Amino acid sequence: MRNMGLRRSFFLLSVVCLSMALLLTAGIYAACLKIGEGIPRGGIAISYDGTMTELEKPSPQQERIMEWLGRISMLTALVLPVGGLGMAGALFYKWKLKEPIRILREGTERIGMQDLDFTISAVSEDELGQVCAAFETMRGELQRTNQELWRQAEERRRLNAAFSHDLRNPVTVLKGTVKLLRQDIEDAAGREQALRRLETYTLRIERYVEAMSSIQRLEQMPVCRKGVDGTVLEQELEETASLFMAMHGPSAAAGEPSLRVSVLVQGVTGVNVDHGIFLTVAENLIGNAVRFAKRKVKISLRQEERLLTLSVWDDGPGYPAWLVKEGPKPFGKAADTAHGKKAASADTVHFGMGLYSSRILCGKHGGALRLENGTKEEGGGARAMAVFACQRDS
Repeated sequence: MRNMGLRRSFFLLSVVCLSMALLLTAGIYAACLKIGEGIPRGGIAISYDGTMTELEKPSPQQERIMEWLGRISMLTALVLPVGGLGMAGALFYKWKLKEPIRILREGTERIGMQDLDFTISAVSEDELGQVCAAFETMRGELQRTNQELWRQAEERRRLNAAFSHDLRNPVTVLKGTVKLLRQDIEDAAGREQALRRLETYTLRIERYVEAMSSIQRLEQMPVCRKGVDGTVLEQELEETASLFMAMHGPSAAAGEPSLRVSVLVQGVTGVNVDHGIFLTVAENLIGNAVRFAKRKVKISLRQEERLLTLSVWDDGPGYPAWLVKEGPKPFGKAADTAHGKKAASADTVHFGMGLYSSRILCGKHGGALRLENGTKEEGGGARAMAVFACQRDS
């Protein structure tokens, strides 16, 4: 009965209750007939030989009994079948409707109070059980959506705080430079230095604003999955690595050791993934590794179940401990965000947008970005792993 469909359950209960009501009606009717047989009917009896005999007449009390027996039989024939159907309805409500309706009502009330921290249990496998399961799916989606909105709001709050904090130094420098210019610097070299400082910090503020706009665009970017062949991804990883080696790799003319980059693709034949998001993340991670590697960069791409993992390792100084623990931040010094001293000398200010934007894009794709330092057996270094939720392209 618990897993039986609603229509079948009601039909079965109706048949059982109506059958019991009819049986009870028949029993009462038979009892009334049997009682009535002991009461004289009156009238005349005619024998075979034509002799007529006057029968005993019922007394007034016996007539009233006969009248009540007739009424009881009629009422029983009308009331008991209807009562049987009513009993079937009551049992149907108690066994099939009451608990699911209570669960759905309580769930609706809790959602109305902005409370999504509960679960809807599967009370049965019938139609109402399926409604409860669909309600639980909806609740879970609402909870995930609320959590994502809360995460984005919290992330935006931290971004605004970091943005405000990191703008203080440039603004302070600009104010000081303007004050010096107002003092009418007579030294031409000093004036030129002040103007260069104004230009430098103005560009720095401009880069901060562009970074904030870029983060907002990333958060609003839709995810469009489509089938991509594994050989295409492998070729694009190799081309991206070659491009960054030409741009940021060691220079043979300067006597620097050559950089070796290897690309390994395992078990990836075809996947449903947002091609643009994947390439953007790959460019960020590979470009970061090539800039800070000493001699080796290893790129691997593998698929396990519904997860596509891009791993990029380099033998550079590695990540700071706080970065591995807390993850990338959008604004920070190069020595904080990247791989240490080499990063600090490569660029005076590094916004950390590559790793941070990769983190956002992986999250939008149902995955995550993990940072870790290499093991002693690997020779240390840094490893970034971008995980994308996807499906095999059938």
